[in-house]
Amino acid sequence: MTFPYLDRRDIDFLLFDWLSPDWGAAGPDTVRAVLDLSERLALDAFAPHNRKADQTEPALVEGQVTLIPEIEAALAAYRDAGLSAADFPESLGGSDLPMTAAMASFAFFSAANIATCGYILLAKANARLLAAHASPAQVAQWAVPQIEGRAYGTMCLSEPQAGSSLGDIRTRARPDGSDALGARYRLSGTKMWISGGEHGMGENIVHLVLAKVPGQDGALPPGTAGISLFAVPRILPDGTRNDVAVAGLNHKMGYRGTVNCLLNFGERDGGATGWRIGAEGAGLRIMFQMMNEARIAVGLGAAALACRGYRQSLAYARERPQGRLPGAKDPAAPPVAILAHPDVRRMLIRQKVVAEAAMGMVLFCAHLVDLVRAAPEAATRAEAEALLGLLTPVAKSWPSEEGLNANSLAIQIHGGYGYTRDFDVEQVWRDNRLNPIHEGTTGIQALDLLGRKVLRDDGAALDLLARRIAATCTAARAAGMADLADPVAAAMADLRAAVAGAGPDADALANATPFLAAFGHLVAGWLWLDMATVAARKAAAGTGDPDHLAGKRIAAAYFIRRELPRIGPDLAALREGCTLPCDLPDAGF
Repeated sequence: MTFPYLDRRDIDFLLFDWLSPDWGAAGPDTVRAVLDLSERLALDAFAPHNRKADQTEPALVEGQVTLIPEIEAALAAYRDAGLSAADFPESLGGSDLPMTAAMASFAFFSAANIATCGYILLAKANARLLAAHASPAQVAQWAVPQIEGRAYGTMCLSEPQAGSSLGDIRTRARPDGSDALGARYRLSGTKMWISGGEHGMGENIVHLVLAKVPGQDGALPPGTAGISLFAVPRILPDGTRNDVAVAGLNHKMGYRGTVNCLLNFGERDGGATGWRIGAEGAGLRIMFQMMNEARIAVGLGAAALACRGYRQSLAYARERPQGRLPGAKDPAAPPVAILAHPDVRRMLIRQKVVAEAAMGMVLFCAHLVDLVRAAPEAATRAEAEALLGLLTPVAKSWPSEEGLNANSLAIQIHGGYGYTRDFDVEQVWRDNRLNPIHEGTTGIQALDLLGRKVLRDDGAALDLLARRIAATCTAARAAGMADLADPVAAAMADLRAAVAGAGPDADALANATPFLAAFGHLVAGWLWLDMATVAARKAAAGTGDPDHLAGKRIAAAYFIRRELPRIGPDLAALREGCTLPCDLPDAGF
């Protein structure tokens, strides 16, 4: 078994001590068994080819994409273990595993091999969208094979000329009658940045494609309101190949084992055959389900990579002898492990507070998903949905941005070796560098957070978050941690004051990204305070690993005292309406 990239003590603490959700029919023993299986399978089947997949990229040979065989073998092992279907309802062949447990399970695989996990992530999110919005016949045709791990899926949104501006897409869908699978169309156009877009694995690849239906005059409707969603399978129901072709591969700095394609739909006469999912014009609204699930999963991957880099640099710091402590006078004395050096310890604790807060953030969002789906009280479901909407852009972006910074520190701890391929941390950094771009850039998430989520319904979701933070501060004070609770409460007050004067105008939105950074740091500080309160209770009761619990309390103090104050300048930019970047003349750049 290779090196464990996640601390199982920490995952257990987050699930069973901190979140402690209602596991439903699964029960805590089943969840622990799933985690045992996931940890073992991730290390045995996913971790061994992580480096090989990075060094041997997908190749396009005579129109066919080739991958190293270990990827398909790992995905088959995942399927055979029952994990492909585990988090789907029994009616679709699943086990009704709560999303909180499913995300914790997936964290082990993401830490072991983030690129191979890309195929699983897309298939699950694709199938879940179909299960929610497609007809029963469409679900049976395309969702069930993905749930069973026999087929794969993609999401086809971006185009070369449009990027993230989906209102400008040009892929068109022409009505072509109907059949047992619903309204049929012929699609023509080009989609860019399609992860998992072509390969030889599985029985099929189900492309979920955003396109526009031309009007009677042949013109495409403007903006996003005219976008519809279509299932465009690589293999048609009659067993023939659909008119979907790879036009080229994108060679990325990370996630190299996840093939990324430029796809042409409808190169031949007539176009690629697709079936509409949902109502005409409702495509973007429906696709947001898959996008939001993928955003939380991207945050999970970033958190897992932050954990991996932290644990690898910690192991290196314990083993690498170099130098002597200040004040050591004997040059003949043996060098100390670099873990003894204060600056190395500073870099390690900063990785720890980022990695563990990021993991807590995404698992908290997974817990909210479970509450939205299954909480018995309507009020609980509504509150969970509001919080989930508010926190989704944060759970995607904060782990991505701060996890990358943590991975940079992992390289620094390795010194010169860190940016060589002798150690994994350089690949971990490259893999994580994609996450601030995946599923909507940090800037897009910032516009969503400030322009829509925070200001929606007169700030109701922000009010809900403020009440949750206030309750945590009260509990922390009762546990004797007023020195940590007071700064978190003050940070929440500062953020609300900054938002009070903001609106969806250009000057405010120009500072949306600094606001997102501040918001993420506030949420991380809140979660650290909450986890430290739980750790203090366990320590007082004499339960749990004393060293692990002490680590939680000290890490919380470090984050709140040293990291949380960083939000001041970011909030000031919003509060003061900083326009300096926009004031700079174009020629001044």
